[in-house]
Amino acid sequence: MGLLRSVVLAGGGTGGHIYPLLAFADALRRHFPEVRITTLGSPKGMENELIPPAGYDLRVIPAFQLPRSLNLNLLRTPDRMYRSAHAAGQILDEVQADVVVGFGGYVSVPAYLAAWRRELPIVIHEVNVPPGVANRMGMKFTRNIAVGFPTQPQQAESLRDARVVGVPLRTAITRMDRHALRPQALAHFGLRPDLPVLFVSGGSSGARTINLAVAGAAKKLAHAGIQVLHVQGGRNDPFEVPSDLPVPYVVVPYLSDMQLGYAAADLMLCRGGAITVAETTAIGMPAIYVPYPFSNQEQERNARPVVEAGGGLLVDNGELTPEWIERTVIPLARDPRRLATMGAAAGGHGRRDGDEALLDFVCEAVARR
Repeated sequence: MGLLRSVVLAGGGTGGHIYPLLAFADALRRHFPEVRITTLGSPKGMENELIPPAGYDLRVIPAFQLPRSLNLNLLRTPDRMYRSAHAAGQILDEVQADVVVGFGGYVSVPAYLAAWRRELPIVIHEVNVPPGVANRMGMKFTRNIAVGFPTQPQQAESLRDARVVGVPLRTAITRMDRHALRPQALAHFGLRPDLPVLFVSGGSSGARTINLAVAGAAKKLAHAGIQVLHVQGGRNDPFEVPSDLPVPYVVVPYLSDMQLGYAAADLMLCRGGAITVAETTAIGMPAIYVPYPFSNQEQERNARPVVEAGGGLLVDNGELTPEWIERTVIPLARDPRRLATMGAAAGGHGRRDGDEALLDFVCEAVARR
């Protein structure tokens, strides 16, 4: 593994871009303690909330949503992109970057442009099919494409020659022992050790459909002896849960220590985002996936291979109701043998070394320069 002195990481907007970036930054720091790590972000993205507290240098540059059709914004794009790429280039020059590693989000495009103009190596990590618009643009400037899942090269022509490295995940998750951590996790949330726990999360922002369906089934779940650990989501409205339930129903607005949620859980109900699927399969968590419906169906494509392997269930967003939870979730949560089988199948589909594999790929790209 060759020496890296200065690495610029670009990615922002959502947790799906930022969490792999942070996990990769941690891997860089482990292997190259003296490396200079600079991250590029946009003024309003979640990166402003997540990256500085993690201890990494965040530089904010102008970033604009790329138009998908012919309109006035398309006419403005060249000038906007020039200003963004110029700002990114000034940072690349200042830190004497060896390589730019992009994880998607609109802020990645000016970083790719600035690196290409300076003939710096560019490595792109993509977790979705089809690739996001920012990474699709970046792929015009580099052949160093890494993907998170083995199905991606078969699903998209643009990813046919990509290297499958997995998804960089936080070591707090990849190195956890769920069973050893479980007593601490249950105590942390005030949950009982003698009853199953349904862990509910709609991602970092939350999912209103999931929140309302599970809260609407709260009494049925509780009277079936099923505890609930429910992450509302940082950008989702509060919801009402009955106060007189016989077993705990714990609601937290946001959960940064996801490893505690996973350790407490017997079953998860969640979206099908790439990070969520990568985490549940890495630790062998049986899950019910509810893909986000207003998209290119990438969440359904993320989750389907896991479900087909026996590691989870898939339900359409429009079909998730309190009645569906009563019919399907309650019997599953009370069946430890089936949960164990599903967990083993999920674990067989996952990997925990995405950060290390991506670092190897980046070092190869720099060595070829």
